[in-house]
Amino acid sequence: MQAHFPTQHDWTDRQRSEHIRRHIQASCIRMRDHPWLRHQDAIGATILILSLSGMFITGALYLHGHLPWWACVILNAIFCSFMHELEHDLIHRLYFRRRKLPHNLMLALVWLARPSTINPWLRRPHHLAHHRLSGTRADLEERTLSNGHPWGVIRLIMTADLMIAASVLVAEAESWREKRHILKTGISTYVPLTILHWATWYLFLGLHLFHAVSAWIGHPIDASGSLQTIVGAVDAIVVIVVAPNILRTFSLHFISSNLHYYGDIEQGNLMQQTQVMTSPWLWPLQLFCVNFGGTHAIHHFVVNEPFYIRQMSTRAAHQVMRSMGVRFNDFGTFRRANRFTTRRRDQPLS
Repeated sequence: MQAHFPTQHDWTDRQRSEHIRRHIQASCIRMRDHPWLRHQDAIGATILILSLSGMFITGALYLHGHLPWWACVILNAIFCSFMHELEHDLIHRLYFRRRKLPHNLMLALVWLARPSTINPWLRRPHHLAHHRLSGTRADLEERTLSNGHPWGVIRLIMTADLMIAASVLVAEAESWREKRHILKTGISTYVPLTILHWATWYLFLGLHLFHAVSAWIGHPIDASGSLQTIVGAVDAIVVIVVAPNILRTFSLHFISSNLHYYGDIEQGNLMQQTQVMTSPWLWPLQLFCVNFGGTHAIHHFVVNEPFYIRQMSTRAAHQVMRSMGVRFNDFGTFRRANRFTTRRRDQPLS
């Protein structure tokens, strides 16, 4: 009888995950041997300074009439997307790990620039729990981004508006205890910047809707004096900070909520938690979230590498991930509401 020797086709998901992790780590270690990439703290601080400077410059150009509003929104959304990646790395303590002052200063600055997001210090335990509980009902971080929801108008709105997303989660909670937990989490993490951000957005919409309706019914409002000053200030804040973050938030949450699987996966099984999304039709969204669809699955396998190293390692990482059966561009997840389905063991290796 011929002896049977196990091959990669016979590996368990745990063995495949470990094989992927080792290969990605080896690739990242080779990259960080470059002298420029050894200064991780300095790189993170430099990216923050450049991104904040970019927002100030584009904002000033817009206010002085040298840049159209739409260009300011697009450029600042890109700058904010880099700061989101910095916040994510900071949550994993990848910059100034042993120096509290610069570490917390960076966290404060990236939150001030991106007030649409929740308190980063309070987000940390939720995000770390996301790695342990990814794809389960206890993963509150991804559920808030609409993960597991059937696709429709409600889910589309949830991807852009955290306030509405939290309200939907409260309404759908299975018990009063769960409702209280979501409400308590929301109140503690949204105060004060997140609430101020969305309040400014709703005020902006309300003011312009009121103005449009008044003109339509034949009684246009004479926006002069203090009212004109208020409207002008709100418009400036929206163009420079609020609208860029809504564009960035929608792009990130649309991709994040669709690349994570939910509901029918084995807890802790990295092979089932995420897919890789690299389709060309997603490139406009990827622009505003630093190629999140192409790199986030890498982060699930190796969590202690900064975002720019993940970007540089995508070719090697994708090659080994594809060979081990990680899914790429599985758009069936849109109709399955993020379900992984039972197609797991029979998925061929390529």
